Amino acid sequence: MPTPVKSVLPVVLLGCGGVGRYLLRHIVSCRPLHANQGVSIRVVGVADSSSLLVAEDVHSSGLDDALLTNLCAAKSAGSPLSSLLGQGKYQLFQNPEARSKVIDAATTLGRTTGLVLVDCSATYDTVSLMKDAVDHGCCIVLANKKPLTGAYEDFQKLVSNFRRIRFESTVGAGLPVIASVTRIIASGDPVSRIVGSLSGTLGYVMSELEDGKRFSEVVKTAKSLGYTEPDPRDDLGGMDVARKALILARLLGQQISMDNINVESLYPSELGPDKVSSKDFLESGLGHLDKGMEERVKAASSRGNVLRYVCEIESTGCQVGLKELPKDSALGRLRGSDNVVEIYSRCYESSPLVIQGAGAGNDTTAAGVLADIMDLQDLFQKTA
Repeated sequence: MPTPVKSVLPVVLLGCGGVGRYLLRHIVSCRPLHANQGVSIRVVGVADSSSLLVAEDVHSSGLDDALLTNLCAAKSAGSPLSSLLGQGKYQLFQNPEARSKVIDAATTLGRTTGLVLVDCSATYDTVSLMKDAVDHGCCIVLANKKPLTGAYEDFQKLVSNFRRIRFESTVGAGLPVIASVTRIIASGDPVSRIVGSLSGTLGYVMSELEDGKRFSEVVKTAKSLGYTEPDPRDDLGGMDVARKALILARLLGQQISMDNINVESLYPSELGPDKVSSKDFLESGLGHLDKGMEERVKAASSRGNVLRYVCEIESTGCQVGLKELPKDSALGRLRGSDNVVEIYSRCYESSPLVIQGAGAGNDTTAAGVLADIMDLQDLFQKTA
């Protein structure tokens, strides 16, 4: 006998990039699993940077799985959402009307059946939309770090009803970093310190340097393996790690902004994107960094340590950059592109809670987003 549906979760997805497409594929492939749990995820809208595809009647139906599958294929091929015209029962709206239609859906569903607004984009432009959704009683799920790392007032607004927001995938993809920190805090055990290697790219680079390889060689290999952004300086500058550190620091109650974080870049300003092209940086600029990095690696090794690019969050502040760590520590043993986080508290003072695993990748991140959506199911009831 089929399991009766207990919860229907209407979802509007913002962002059809790698993470967004993997999320839609996961939702479709997990239908049998979720059905056995009495849960149905109804995708009622999908938006990219220019338009919104929305179901004809968001109250009673969503976009069917065949359309979602075709949507993923079209976006993977670089086609716009408008290329799907005629493939199902839906409405298509172009910006700026698309934004107002998302708000319409939030207004319609937020205070009735409920709505989950999922941000898998990579822009600050969704902040106001997210705040409006909160005002309409919607739940929000974030893979996009930027809404949580802008003005502190925006962060406060978004997390004002903590039951209705999930943002696990903003820090460690599918790793339970946010959940672990919030559980420790909820137990009355104050978190005193967090140290983490939160960039799969930089984790790979730093561990490879231990084998005597040149910095420029390792960065180029990381790029060829798809670990880096198209311009590796987006990783080497440390801002992605800084955003993750800021989210964790704010979670601990620190009312700070990005300006309060000391971020060490692995390249000098004279090799920045505003002065040197990506091609010139890779072909000639990187080589100038080899000697300095080699000296730092050897100096650390002479003291029995290794270099890791980490964030450190303490009551006195937050720092992001290279740090010498014992070879036999959890962070020192890190190899490859895994993330590692150490959480220190009263109960975990001498032996920290260590979380390690794949902390990057579209598939892994999307799985974490889906888990966040499912975590909200108790806030939703069956609808027609």
